[in-house]
Amino acid sequence: MNQSSIVRKIWGKGDTILFIFAGASAEFALNKAVDWLYYTGRLPADPLGRLFSTVAYARQIVYSEKEAAFNAIDKMRSIHKTVETSRGATIPDWAYRDVLFMLIHYSIASFEILDRKLTEEEKEEAFNVFYRVGNRMGLVGLPVNYQQWLVMREDHLEKDLQKSHLTIDLYKQYRKHLGPFRYKLLKEAQVLVVPKKVNELLGLGKTSLLTPILWVYKIGQKIKLDWFLKSLVLPAEYKKQIKDLDTVPSR
Repeated sequence: MNQSSIVRKIWGKGDTILFIFAGASAEFALNKAVDWLYYTGRLPADPLGRLFSTVAYARQIVYSEKEAAFNAIDKMRSIHKTVETSRGATIPDWAYRDVLFMLIHYSIASFEILDRKLTEEEKEEAFNVFYRVGNRMGLVGLPVNYQQWLVMREDHLEKDLQKSHLTIDLYKQYRKHLGPFRYKLLKEAQVLVVPKKVNELLGLGKTSLLTPILWVYKIGQKIKLDWFLKSLVLPAEYKKQIKDLDTVPSR
């Protein structure tokens, strides 16, 4: 991947990553395959820990050279195969595609909320990075370009999401591990980045209380207060992981 890749810029900023997590945490809770995330018990037991482990894999892929990135993808696929063997079932291909589609959408949406609008070429580049991930994993039925992805993304949102008892339970776990204040911030961030369908199913509301204070956050970046602001969003025991979000992973 090119050193100046927009995807590296997106995944090299802790605040953008937190918005990606906020959006994905909403959509994960609604996905019809969310039971797979409950099978091992790790997601409901430690949703923040799952955040950082997922981010670590994604950043390793984004920042590594080709062979190292492929190794990370292969390891991730192997872990999923182990879970499938343990459960005696196969994770549906559409569920893998949904995760890729989430990464594309929230990478773009989060960067545009916190920084600037992306060009069509940059959006295509973001799509291509995650397309290569899906292709390496052996997924079938992937869109071949950004415009085709837009159409398939809407179709997946209509077919693959539902509010279930697992949705409700997962949100209870978010609140338990974040606390009332940070949980409120999570939901306000979700309003800004999730698609309309996700918002409707979760009843998040049309406006976010974060909108009028985003400019303060952006000023905070310029005067190096963004780390302090990120520490407000995540609990103190994750201090090291919070700082690591703004560092380039070792290759």
